[in-house]
Amino acid sequence: MTEPNWLSEGLDHIWLPYAQMKTAPRPAAAVGTSGVHIKMGDGRQLIDGVASWWTAAHGYNHPHILNAVRDQLSKMPHVMLGGLAHEQPYRLAKRLAAMTPGDLSRVFFTESGSVAVEVAMKIAMQYWRNKTGEKRNKFVSFKGGYHGDTFATMSVCDPEEGMHSLFAGAVSAQHVVDLPIDEDAASALDQLLSTHKDMAAVLVEPLLQGAGGMRVHDGATLKRLRALCDAHGVLLVFDEIFTGFGRTGAMFASEKAGVVPDIMTLGKALTGGVAPLAATIASEKVYAEFHDDDAAKALMHGPTFCGHALGCAAANASLDLFETEPRLEQAQAIETALRKGLSGLKNAPSVADVRILGAMGAVELAQDFSVDQARADFIEMGLFVRPLGRVIYLTPSLTVEMSDLNKLIEGVNEMTRRLGAPS
Repeated sequence: MTEPNWLSEGLDHIWLPYAQMKTAPRPAAAVGTSGVHIKMGDGRQLIDGVASWWTAAHGYNHPHILNAVRDQLSKMPHVMLGGLAHEQPYRLAKRLAAMTPGDLSRVFFTESGSVAVEVAMKIAMQYWRNKTGEKRNKFVSFKGGYHGDTFATMSVCDPEEGMHSLFAGAVSAQHVVDLPIDEDAASALDQLLSTHKDMAAVLVEPLLQGAGGMRVHDGATLKRLRALCDAHGVLLVFDEIFTGFGRTGAMFASEKAGVVPDIMTLGKALTGGVAPLAATIASEKVYAEFHDDDAAKALMHGPTFCGHALGCAAANASLDLFETEPRLEQAQAIETALRKGLSGLKNAPSVADVRILGAMGAVELAQDFSVDQARADFIEMGLFVRPLGRVIYLTPSLTVEMSDLNKLIEGVNEMTRRLGAPS
């Protein structure tokens, strides 16, 4: 089928994410979505195995979300939050404060997850200035972690991951260390926090590190982090942009682990994949240091589309679905199917590891392979799967039908066999 004009003509002008434009293969043209399917320009239907970078928790085109956005669009697409109020962000903030664990209660809206983490870092640093006058400008984060591509967030990503290595020296040097998955690592972190008194916060993706390779750790690790932060008087930030809204089998990974952070970031599935929106949520303890007669103690941050009305309408509708439809039960069913269908690959000689948590299944290969070729081969199978480095993973919509999920699982098994076959 002939390539659509908008693709062939626009390709000379668009700059694509995570792509060397000179050598990258031509992207496949998508012209529509429905449920967990992507309709392609050549008439094929692909089963989406990654929920559009993990956002489409309810599948595509859910009528409840689309109707909420249409209704808001007809009334008021957006108006600035500076000096004006409108319903959707106010309703959403109240709902998020009620559903997140502990005393996380004050919600700041941004347009992307990276900026939500940047806001969390700004809050953490200013918290200490407001509270004690201390200039705590350093952070602890963890190997295998990813928190975004903006300047501050690059500094707390794993430097060995390589994507941000070009900017070494330009971004602030932070402490990126081993997760305290055992007593030795916990002791090393304890010593680090004892030695360095300029730490504002510890940042972690709870239970599941996403873009760094779908790496899993347990709740005990997060309990150690909470204890260490409390012992040393350091704030704890949970980046739940990937893990929030059912991905780990609970509404939030913090809830699953039984650990409450001081600050939480949310994004991706917040709107069900319909609109860009993220949130940084602070505890009462943290917010109290900003609530003051002194104007200098205010948080001076204000995205143009802060509390975007259409995005917040989509998010409110998405929360309705989590309340009225069995998303967490669906996540558990996905986990059961992934364990049944992928666990046998652990014994394959070409496989280094298989990791499954909630509605996420990952197969890490022992050797490098062509991600572009694998993606193209998946499309030939009728699947959209986008590997990360050596990791082939599935993060389908929570609404995926078992028949479609089994096709995705069969595709991962087939791809693993192909990549492990002698050349």
